[in-house]
Amino acid sequence: MKSFIISLVLSMSLVSCNSTKPLLVEDTSKEIISTETTFVKNDTIRIANDELEYEIIIIEPGFEAWLVTQPPKGHYGINYLENRNRRFVLTFNDRVYRDKSRMLYEQEINYDPTTHYGLEVNYLLYNYFLFFQKTYQQKL
Repeated sequence: MKSFIISLVLSMSLVSCNSTKPLLVEDTSKEIISTETTFVKNDTIRIANDELEYEIIIIEPGFEAWLVTQPPKGHYGINYLENRNRRFVLTFNDRVYRDKSRMLYEQEINYDPTTHYGLEVNYLLYNYFLFFQKTYQQKL
C-alpha cells in the first residue's frame, strides 16, 4: 500500500508540472492517531498519518497564503466540517467523471465518510474546497 501511495505521489508530482489541481486522500483505517502536516516550498501541503497509511497532498499556487487569512481550526466544529466535506467530495468526484478534459477535476478524492480523519484533515480539506471554488469560480 505504501509503495502504491509513493508511486501515486510521484506520478502526481510529474502531472503537477502541467497543472495545479492534484489532490489525494487515501485511507485504510477508522481512527486517527496523529497527523503530520508539512508545508513544502511551491505551495505544496502534505497531510499524512503514516501509521494509518493515508495522506492528502495539495499542490496549489496561493493556497498556503490564502489559508492564513481563514478562520482558525477551532472556528468550525468537526461535524460541520465532515458534513460539508462529504458534500464537496461527492460533487467534486462526480465532476471528475463527467469532465472529460480533466482540466479542473483531474483526480477523484477518496474520502470515506465513515472514517474520522480528525479536525486538521477536515479543516484543510474544507478550506481547499473553498479556495478551489473561489479561485476557479466553481460551485460545489
